[in-house]
Amino acid sequence: MSQAPQPNPQQGGQQMQIRIDESKMHSSYANTIRTSTTADEIILDFGLNLPVQQGPNQPAAMNFQVGSRVIMNWVGAKRLAMSLSQAVNAFEQRYGEIDLNQKQPKQQG
Repeated sequence: MSQAPQPNPQQGGQQMQIRIDESKMHSSYANTIRTSTTADEIILDFGLNLPVQQGPNQPAAMNFQVGSRVIMNWVGAKRLAMSLSQAVNAFEQRYGEIDLNQKQPKQQG
């Protein structure tokens, strides 16, 4: 269990100890996300885009395997967006801009 002191503005700036329980956590890799929304929540489906083997004259296809679903209210979603923005900005300052239009190498087969 990790502990990280956090300032609590309601206590006049005093430190509050937060205990993080990771005993039931599981980790997974995702290279794709699908989002759905309602007036109250955002649904985030994390998963893998995997190429599907097709015949020689058939168009390329991908299969999206959903591995995890996270449902958040909009306040939590905004906090997540801010946190991700800070992390991406720090990464790009250190390693350079992330190219979203990077072409993937063609699969041989």
